[in-house]
Formats: sequence, C-alpha cells, structure tokens
Amino acid sequence: MSVTVSQSFKVSIRTLTNGNELFIIDIDQIDANLKSCIDAKFVKICEGNSGSNLSLVKTRLISFLTPKKGSNIEVGAIAEFFIHLYLNETGFEPQFLYLNLEEGSIKKGFDGYYLFNGEEWILESKSGSITTTGINHPGKIKEAYEDLKDKLSGGGTNNPWRNAYNHASQIDVGASPNVRVNIKNFSDRYDQLSYESIDNFNIIPGSTIFLDGTWAAADQNALETAINTLIVKLNYKRIKILCVTKKSLQLFWDYLNLP
Repeated sequence: MSVTVSQSFKVSIRTLTNGNELFIIDIDQIDANLKSCIDAKFVKICEGNSGSNLSLVKTRLISFLTPKKGSNIEVGAIAEFFIHLYLNETGFEPQFLYLNLEEGSIKKGFDGYYLFNGEEWILESKSGSITTTGINHPGKIKEAYEDLKDKLSGGGTNNPWRNAYNHASQIDVGASPNVRVNIKNFSDRYDQLSYESIDNFNIIPGSTIFLDGTWAAADQNALETAINTLIVKLNYKRIKILCVTKKSLQLFWDYLNLP
C-alpha cells in the first residue's frame, strides 16, 4: 500500500528491505506549486472544516508563532506543519487539528492521528537545526519512535489518548466515528493503567532538519542504508518514515507574510 505521489513536494519514496516505506523530502524553496498546496490545505490543517478565511488563519498562526521565535517550539511547530501538509496531500485524513486554538498551543497528545485506506496511523515528529552537533535523520527518527513508544506505554505525565479524543470529537475535524470509538477505548484503558504496545500500531516517525539558509541535499542512498539498519531494531505493526530537509525556518515565515 503506497501513498499518492505528491505533485508539490520534491520527494523520493524508497521501499525498505522489509517492505515499508521511506519518504525523503527536500524543501529548498516554496515555489508556485508548493505555495498553491499550502494555500489549499492551510485552513484544513489548522482548523479543520471551519470555513475560516485563509488570511485570518494565517494571522492566528503568526500570532502563535511570533512569541516563540528562536525556541524549540517554533522549530517543532514549523517542522510539524510541513509533515502534516505532505500527509494531507497524499491521502491521509487527519483526525485532529494542528492548532489547539482555545489553549493557544499545538498540544494534542500525539503529533498526529490519521486515517488512511481504513487504517489508523500515529505520527510523532522530531526536528532540529543542522547547527546541532551530531544531528542526523536516523537519530531524529529513533527519537520520535522512542517518544511514541513511551507515550503508548504510559511513560508520559498525561493521557495522550484523552487529548487525541478531544481533538477527534471537535465537529470541524470530521473524524470517523469508528476512530473516535477506538481512541476513547484506548483512553479508558490508559486511565485504568492498562497501556499499549507499539507493536500493535501503524506509526509514522518523522524527522525534519533545518539548514542555515544554504541548501545541501541529504545523501539519499546513505540515508536509506542507515534507515534500513535502524528499523530492524524497532517494533511496530507497519511503519512509514518521513525525513524532511528544509532550507531554513525563514521559508515558512516568508510564506506566512505573503498577502
């Protein structure tokens, strides 16, 4: 089972040795095709089927992000947005909102909960700057995996399923009733200290590395080899791995400030 090939992203889809997929995505600019994609998906990603005007939702996101400039929150939020954008464009249906506007945050339990061809998928996104010593995509993928495994097994301070259920229950999300029932059951089990094993879930660990404004594409063959080495050590039902290299944080700010 493969996602629809994106018409807006520069993406290489590699089939890994165990039949799962690695998506290597390069964002060196926001050209006309990618801008059109963002324009078309922006409101849905942020607010679901709210009917809000694009410029208004952009203003809300700017208001949220501006005080976070220079922080890990800014980096994580921008990285996460583009992963949501890619997944939305390629047929994944979000069962949540990117923005939790009532709390002025992007808190939602998991970074993303999706429905694709009748199957549920959980996203966890990790990101960082190329200036960080030792940073690489396999390391961020492993970090995303371990974080998701920890959440599922009860290692967090909050019930992630309850937050996911609250998101799926908002009318503008338009979540599948079956998904809501499943998430509610997981939430109840979590409250009863009955936790889940990551082996039973379809997962999407995502890595985003921001360059410092000078473009340098990842070595795709070396990355595929490293990911193949990594995933044999991980447990999951099925896995899709997203590795995004982005020229800079500023690309998204430039988009947000366009009329």
